[in-house]
Amino acid sequence: MSEQTTDQDVAGSLDVQQIMDLLPHRYPFLMIDRVEDIVLHESATGIKNVTINEPFFLGHFPERAVMPGVLIVEAMAQTAAAMIMYSLGEEAHGKPVYFMTVDGARFRKPVVPGDSLRIHVKRVQNRRNVWKFTGEAKVDGTLVASASYSAMIMDY
Repeated sequence: MSEQTTDQDVAGSLDVQQIMDLLPHRYPFLMIDRVEDIVLHESATGIKNVTINEPFFLGHFPERAVMPGVLIVEAMAQTAAAMIMYSLGEEAHGKPVYFMTVDGARFRKPVVPGDSLRIHVKRVQNRRNVWKFTGEAKVDGTLVASASYSAMIMDY
């Protein structure tokens, strides 16, 4: 935590129902099961328990199930979006969050059924409704993917 972070800034965790209250994503495209270690407006850890029942494993790949990298990046984005929507509260209620950029995505190891993906996201900056983040995904403490990305909260 930064020196400016106080105990009041640490908001705890969100279960899947609370995530669905914040984000429009639903099965099969909701990529996170839980969000923990939330530091308001700053960082959070998303949890994705990867199971063989995931619909994408039917075609990626039938002989050796591997979670697609683009879905790992999507899980990073959903973790960041849930953290920001939770941090902003009523101000953001019902507003969609859209990807704008993905930079420097790296995939280091395959993510397979049975893995518990821990997605660590940090806010890099924000200006008005545009937010920039870095994300790292780990399995058992080993880095499996990383990326920088930005998103916009749409204001209708």
